[in-house]
Amino acid sequence: MENQQHIIKINLPGGIVSPGDLNEILTIAQKHHVSTVRFGNRQQLLFTVDKSQLEDLQDSFLVADVDYELDEDRYANIVSSYVTEEVLYTSNWLREGVYKDILNGFTYKPELKINLVDYYQNLIPFFTGNFNFISSEKSNFWYLYIRFPKTNSMYCWPSLVYSEDIPLISKALEKIILTEKDTFYNQQNIDGILLFEKIDAANQFLHQPYENPLVHTGFQLPYYEGFNKYGNNKLWLGIYRRNETFSIPFLKEICTLCLNTRIGQLYTTAWKSLVVKSINLEDRKYWSTLLNKYRINVRHAANELNWQLEDICQEAIDIKLELVKHFEEADLRTYPLCFAIKTKANTGLFGSVIIRKRNAVSKFGEALFEVLHTHNFNPNAKEYVTFAMSVSRQQLGESLIALCDYFYDLHVGESPEVEIKPKAKPAETFINVHQCKNCFTIYDERFGDLAQNIAPNTPFESLESYICPTCDAPKQDFVAIEMPKVAYL
Repeated sequence: MENQQHIIKINLPGGIVSPGDLNEILTIAQKHHVSTVRFGNRQQLLFTVDKSQLEDLQDSFLVADVDYELDEDRYANIVSSYVTEEVLYTSNWLREGVYKDILNGFTYKPELKINLVDYYQNLIPFFTGNFNFISSEKSNFWYLYIRFPKTNSMYCWPSLVYSEDIPLISKALEKIILTEKDTFYNQQNIDGILLFEKIDAANQFLHQPYENPLVHTGFQLPYYEGFNKYGNNKLWLGIYRRNETFSIPFLKEICTLCLNTRIGQLYTTAWKSLVVKSINLEDRKYWSTLLNKYRINVRHAANELNWQLEDICQEAIDIKLELVKHFEEADLRTYPLCFAIKTKANTGLFGSVIIRKRNAVSKFGEALFEVLHTHNFNPNAKEYVTFAMSVSRQQLGESLIALCDYFYDLHVGESPEVEIKPKAKPAETFINVHQCKNCFTIYDERFGDLAQNIAPNTPFESLESYICPTCDAPKQDFVAIEMPKVAYL
């Protein structure tokens, strides 16, 4: 019998780690028969270890003072766009020192998710956290958008937040939310103003009204792989792995080369890739030799790089690889879309198109999926429209191709750098369905719900009672909506 596997998670605040620290972690893991590691959606380090090695691994981490979690995800990594500083277009004031001052101000381990992102970049998602701090035009001040835990409910803080206040206000917010769960946690109707009043009454934070509201502009994922020049004589290198795994010997040699060439930091991204900055032009040959040695490809197609998957989920990886192959065979253009695959409930992923596994199977016992998209195809938006439901795994490729065609039909001639507003379609291209307001699952009377013994062509109004097959919400939580007929293939 194979040894039981345990998941080790090591948070890398801001997605930053020194080569020396990473090398020490990797050396300990390798000593205990770990051969590969991964980077997660929240820029953390992940790997699995055999049960037989677990106790010795824990002892080694204790001696080395390495903080980790075992088979848990209680403490969320602080996500930041620090990785984009210098190498991608950024604001005129958000620099390395600001990021570091904020990160160093966190003297506690956050349980709720915190994002620190530059408004001008598109590599790190805006709203995948619970506390989403987004840089404003005013130096050292941030917008704050609170996404209450276990909900899609978003509240915009009524004033800008000062950089130095971010750790303190995060701690105060977390304390109230976690101690008053009946009011602010996993509730349908949450009063954000009440939360603001509680914080304001108990703290002396600097208030700064914003001159302009945050505008969600169009999304364009930068190409985050390969060698790229910046500044006058520097390179940055992005490394992506198709199966998400990085071999420990390869990463240890990266750490050694960084130390030998005076590179002090490594960076992870929300796309599970690794970035090395500050490579001197004359040192490129050493990096090329290292990539050659481990046969590392650094020029994947863009339609393979624009995917978000759950951490350590082989099913999602396999589906992604199947769909990417389908895209390549169809020679499909996916710019500027990005895709996410959700196989579990309550997984917060980033995407303009979401493939979500349903809690239902077909009459043939096949897994069924829904295909959703944001209402304006901007992945930073949180309002979703169902494009197709009850789609088998074999049908997903054709469904996504149809959705891409639909997207380009709507947006021909529009720039991805401006807000995308879908054009109106003729009335005959829409159908009437009922959608769960909690998880957005669709009931379409043409198909019924075989998993609940509801035959096709059963009107929703004729159902005496109905339970959402995804989140168990009652019938009264469904609302009538219109959606395109092209949704079903």
